[in-house]
Amino acid sequence: MSENVVHLHKPTDPPTNDTAPTVLTVVPDASPARPVPLWVRSGRAIKTAATHERTRSTGRAVARHASYTFNGGRIVARRTWDGRTGSRYERMIRAAEAAGNLEAAEEWEERLQRFRAARHHRRMDLLHSPVEAAKGVAVGAGMSIGTLVALGIVMAINTGHVGDVITPLTATIDFIALLIRIVQIVWGPALTLAPFLALLALWSLGRKQQAAPNWALPANVRNGEGEPITPSIVVKALRDLGVPALRTAIKEMGDAGASMLGPITIAGCGVEVDVTLPSGVSTNEVQNKRRKLAENLTRHEHEVFITIPQAARTVRLWIADSGALDEPIGPSPLVTDETMTADYTKGRAPWGQDLRGDAAALSLYQRHLLITGLSNQGKTVALRSLALWLSLDKSVQFLMGDLKGVGDWAMFDGLATTLIQGPTDEHVIQVTEMVESAVDEMNRRIQAPPGTVFPPLIVLVDEAQVAFMCPAKGTGKDKRPYGGSKADSRYFMAVRKIHNQGRAVNVLMWQGTQDPTNENLPKLVREGAHTRASLALGTESQARMALGDKAVDGGAAPNLLRPGLDRGTLVVASDGITIPAGQSSITVRTHYIDDDAAKAITDRARALRDGVTTLHAIERGAEHDSLADIAAVIGDAPRVRTKDVLARLATRNADAYGGWSFIDLKRVLDDAGAEPYKSDGVMVVARDRVARALANRDNKGSASADG
Repeated sequence: MSENVVHLHKPTDPPTNDTAPTVLTVVPDASPARPVPLWVRSGRAIKTAATHERTRSTGRAVARHASYTFNGGRIVARRTWDGRTGSRYERMIRAAEAAGNLEAAEEWEERLQRFRAARHHRRMDLLHSPVEAAKGVAVGAGMSIGTLVALGIVMAINTGHVGDVITPLTATIDFIALLIRIVQIVWGPALTLAPFLALLALWSLGRKQQAAPNWALPANVRNGEGEPITPSIVVKALRDLGVPALRTAIKEMGDAGASMLGPITIAGCGVEVDVTLPSGVSTNEVQNKRRKLAENLTRHEHEVFITIPQAARTVRLWIADSGALDEPIGPSPLVTDETMTADYTKGRAPWGQDLRGDAAALSLYQRHLLITGLSNQGKTVALRSLALWLSLDKSVQFLMGDLKGVGDWAMFDGLATTLIQGPTDEHVIQVTEMVESAVDEMNRRIQAPPGTVFPPLIVLVDEAQVAFMCPAKGTGKDKRPYGGSKADSRYFMAVRKIHNQGRAVNVLMWQGTQDPTNENLPKLVREGAHTRASLALGTESQARMALGDKAVDGGAAPNLLRPGLDRGTLVVASDGITIPAGQSSITVRTHYIDDDAAKAITDRARALRDGVTTLHAIERGAEHDSLADIAAVIGDAPRVRTKDVLARLATRNADAYGGWSFIDLKRVLDDAGAEPYKSDGVMVVARDRVARALANRDNKGSASADG
């Protein structure tokens, strides 16, 4: 090992005083380093050569062409065996039996019997063919010689030379000798070249069939971007899916699995095909391997959708054209058609397009709505586009709460009766009171005479998870929390009441929420929505919360959408949208309506109405006259039990009296001089005492005013 040399010297520049510092410098020794051993250099060179891209390309080429030849031989052998035996018919019989098609199985069995009978006849003919062939050769040779001799006699008579009699026979013998000579010359090279020609034929067949491992194929073939979907590609993708029962069944089918496939039809920006799985293979085995199936089809995972139609043991594959789902869809008809109006009862909102490219329209009539998804995936735009369409029906009323508060709903000012915007606890309190006022309106409508028609009232809360997660509680005597998922939560209970009874009187609850969990989206609330839609989510458990088990078990997978890239694409489970028969959900790519376009639509909606004054906060009423309310709930009865008085007060005004106890009631009555008393062992409130207390209070008030 080389050593360092230490040098002590003064600085180069002249010092400013006599005490110049001494500088310590370490200078490496100039002795040469030990040379790298030869075996190390050789190993590095070998490693570099082995990992070089040119070496890897050469290795792939060798493996590819060797596989072409070997697998080409396998293909020829398989075809030869199929042609000389009944294996092809036997595979078709097994395939028909696996598919449950007994008629086809019987037909193939008859064909197999006919093939065997014809083969037996040919083999019996071979037993007599040598004798017949010998007889034929003898007769043919005799006739040929006789013909040549007759021809020679004719030539001898014509020329007068007796020797011409054998001239034709001699010429024939010379010609045969020439052919033998030619064969002798060509036979040697032919024997030498025959194996190479055979290998070339096998290589050509294997290359045509691309019979090589995928990793060894050329890059343009291996990538397969944009490769059209054919039956053979679908069957090969299913065969290589890693399901042993499926692979075995495909191998045993005489048509190599083609009988499993229905027609491949063009469906929007892709194709669609139904696959009837063989016995022993379940649909969820294919569903659980969506990524591998997509890669086998030379597609990305998000470009293949697997759903379960009505037919048993069947999966429906929708395979997009490469890159088609990354292209935006056209503008919304709400933007392009300025004459469009809405009909809440009979119309459908133009929401976007399904994967087939058909228009996806949603009926909103008497359906509660829930849209969920990760943040910044287009939830507000998707929810807002439905409200924009419905705003063009002038009979629809809106109560709106935007708990994000960044102006996404500001264009509804002058359309919504109430519009609260902001993320704070105070805004949650305001939104909760707004929803509770909708409950009061719902109860008023329910008590109306039968047959009364009510205008639609849409109670819309965006970012509803903020309300469920709010820690604020009531002040004063009412300590109930505003958020939460328990029976004492004011927002939760108000939403549940609308879900339970609002639909019958056209009071509907629409909610948009992020990242669903049991904490920010309680089970009873999410299951109360008739229309449930989800954008991209993180996990399957969240997908089940958003759409329900039935939709997810049927193939709905919002958790497989790509956050950011599939913005605006959602999975919908609802009877308000056309869903293919047998499916429980549909994937919709929604139209994007920006803020400027939304403002233009709401301007048209305002022109249809007489004018709406929008409240931006809930006006809390003045203090209630508790004594007068007590008198009102007692009515004409001489006395009422205190328990019944409390119940009637809570029904009359839940906000003011919902949290009252007997102590609160007694305090008010004692202060007024109308104390409750016992009658037949129970505490009651007397009508006369309350009426006398009201009269005395009013007389005192009048006297004070006169004074």
